[in-house]
Amino acid sequence: MTRLLIISFSDLNSDARLQRQIAALSGSYDIITAGFGSRPAGSAQHITLPLPPSGVARTRRMRLESVLLRLRAYGLIHRTSPLLRAAREALKGTAVDLVLANDIDAAPLAYDLVSADRVHVDLHEFFPGLHDDNPAWAAHRGPYNGWQVRTFAAPAASTTTVAAEIAERYRAFGLTAEVVTNASDFEDRPVRPVGSPIRVVHTGAALAGRHLETMIEGVALSRADIEFTLHLMPNDRAYIDRLRARAAELPNVRVLDGVPHADLIDTLAQHDVGIHILPATSTNHRLALPNKFFDFVQARLGVIVGPTPAMAGMTERYGFGVVTSGFEARDVAEALDALSPEAVSAWKRASDLAATEISAEHQVGTWVRAIARLAAN
Repeated sequence: MTRLLIISFSDLNSDARLQRQIAALSGSYDIITAGFGSRPAGSAQHITLPLPPSGVARTRRMRLESVLLRLRAYGLIHRTSPLLRAAREALKGTAVDLVLANDIDAAPLAYDLVSADRVHVDLHEFFPGLHDDNPAWAAHRGPYNGWQVRTFAAPAASTTTVAAEIAERYRAFGLTAEVVTNASDFEDRPVRPVGSPIRVVHTGAALAGRHLETMIEGVALSRADIEFTLHLMPNDRAYIDRLRARAAELPNVRVLDGVPHADLIDTLAQHDVGIHILPATSTNHRLALPNKFFDFVQARLGVIVGPTPAMAGMTERYGFGVVTSGFEARDVAEALDALSPEAVSAWKRASDLAATEISAEHQVGTWVRAIARLAAN
């Protein structure tokens, strides 16, 4: 069988997008994986990549990169990268026919192993706008990420990304990317009746840049009969502590630990409405179409989102929720105040109708066809 390397600087056992790639392609190719951690299911061979530098070594590297970024010495940053050097050493002698590289940081490794016409790059996000709400990042790291896209993604035979809005942005960098959303696997489950009070839920990373407190303050301002639960991953303990302190002042807000991926949809299904208000503070936030949005639908929930184009567009198209008028707490409160058991029941039924069409099973065929084209070269 054709040997396909799927590579990512992530733990493939906890990366849902990577797991879908492996599952979709393992029946047709001899899958070799490379990433952090142990061999994922579906991989015939796994190469464990060394973790990035930490501690003093990481600090020194960041200081060096800061200087090189200001000098726009992009090639030198790439050539001296400890992460890439260690990965190249780990991959030395690996014989493969095709490479599916995930994210721009893994893409350079593909060309060490095969020619560009045998490389597919899956760009999960819009890397030139990743943190451009930070002026220093926008001035120095943004142009470097743009250089990486032109240098290591544009030459590939094909590319994908997670949303049409992101694919459109990449056109300026010479890419014609197809779209594979972060859709969840289809779940065949019933639509649960709406609870009393109406149960609202948010899940995800605890990152201060996502301004999760806006949703809590929206609940505090609302007169609706609701209870709000946040299940948060431990990205920033101090931030979680601040959110918990505020939640403790409110009778209907709880901040709980994150949920293992295997239990996520079951946990969400105990609620009625999933909410994700992501302020458009950066380009990537404005273009976001995250996993949790699709998880809400597979759990047969109604959805409340901010006026982020991709999420808002799908919400309005399928009719399974409402888009707030803005990203402030008062906008959240206004949406919550309009909730009724009848409206939420209708949203949940609409999620049920949309669940098949926007599931992962209707997305992964794009990867299958892209890799088949590489194999035919």
